[in-house]
Formats: sequence, C-alpha cells, structure tokens
Amino acid sequence: MANSFPSAAGGNRPSGSYQRRNVDPFAAIRRNHRIKVPQVRVISPEGNQLGVIDTAKAVNLALEAGLDLVEVAPTAVPPVCRIMDFGKYVYEEQKKHSHAKSTASKIKEIEFSGRIAPNDFNTKLRHAEQFLDHGNKVKLRLKFRGREMAHTEIGFAVMKKAVEDLAGMGHPDAPPKLIGRNIHVMLTPLPENKRKPRFHSDEPLEDLPESNEPEDSDTED
Repeated sequence: MANSFPSAAGGNRPSGSYQRRNVDPFAAIRRNHRIKVPQVRVISPEGNQLGVIDTAKAVNLALEAGLDLVEVAPTAVPPVCRIMDFGKYVYEEQKKHSHAKSTASKIKEIEFSGRIAPNDFNTKLRHAEQFLDHGNKVKLRLKFRGREMAHTEIGFAVMKKAVEDLAGMGHPDAPPKLIGRNIHVMLTPLPENKRKPRFHSDEPLEDLPESNEPEDSDTED
C-alpha cells in the first residue's frame, strides 16, 4: 500500500541532517594552495618586502620554512601575502579577542572628594588612565560629605577637570550628574590607536574594586 503522506521538503537531504553555518572568522583568509592568483606581493616573516613572486614559488618558499603563505591584503593588485605561522597567528588573535571581551565588560570606579589635594587628584587620574588603557569602562564618583552639599559647584568643577584631563583616553557617556550626595560620570575607553595618556606611569595597576552598580546608573534620576 502506497504511503499517502507527502514527503517532507528537501527530500534529498538525509533525515535529521541540517546545514551548519561556518562561524570561524579565520576561515575566509586564503593561505597556501587556496591562493589562486598567478602572482602575489610577498612579505617575509620579519616584515621585509620580497617583491612580486609567482604564487606557486611563494607557497613553496613558505612551506620549506615550515610556515604558511597567508593573504593579508586580498584587494591589492597583486594581493599582498605574508609568510607566517598561521596557527600561531590565529591563537594570538583569539587570545587578544578573549582578553578584550573579559576586560570590556568590567567597570572600575574611581572616587574623588570636593577638597581633594592636587597630588591625590593626579594619582586618581593615573589609575583611571591605566584602567581605560586596559579596556575597562571607568566610573568617576565624587561624594559630598556634611555641609559640602551647600557648594556642589566645587564638586562639579573637580569632575569637569577630571573628564577634561582624561579626554585622551576616554569619553563620557553623559555629562556629570548629581544623584543623591554623589556626582557620577561614566567614561568609555577610546579606540586603542587613539589613546594618548597624560599621566603615564610604570607602577603596577592597583586592583581597585569593580563598580557594583548598573552601567547606566549615572544617568538615572
């Protein structure tokens, strides 16, 4: 007796199978025999220009050295390739990406006072710079004590100067805002190639506590 049920769509596909999407960000990088153009411009492992070479010869040159010929500028004419250890390159890139993800999610807090001394102020800024340089978001918080609330303009002046002095490392997500007895402002690090530290120091980074408040707490009423 013939089966009266219609066959499922995609009947040629084996039962229970599905197409997997390649999510490897390095899969699209052509290397070695996957490079099909006749000639490439080659860079040595040390970064020296070796000139335009037949692709087959360049591949052999890399493999003889126990390395890979990796296409680093596919749109150039001819494409630019570098002789390198591709496995090591992938490992280092994944390590950097993992570190960036782990640090970018952390918020460090730097606390000021309205009557902070110049030396203490600069020390706080140096710590803030170090955290921003490590990819951390930094919350600047100034706490008023006692009768200091009668002169909040002093605190705002301190926070304004701090934001200005850290402009080479991070930008404020919003203007400083008074919440209760505290002024808050959140700084996001600039792209790594645009950071210009003013308070650079070789002393080790202090392990200051992370902020326990939500990231956007400085914008709430």
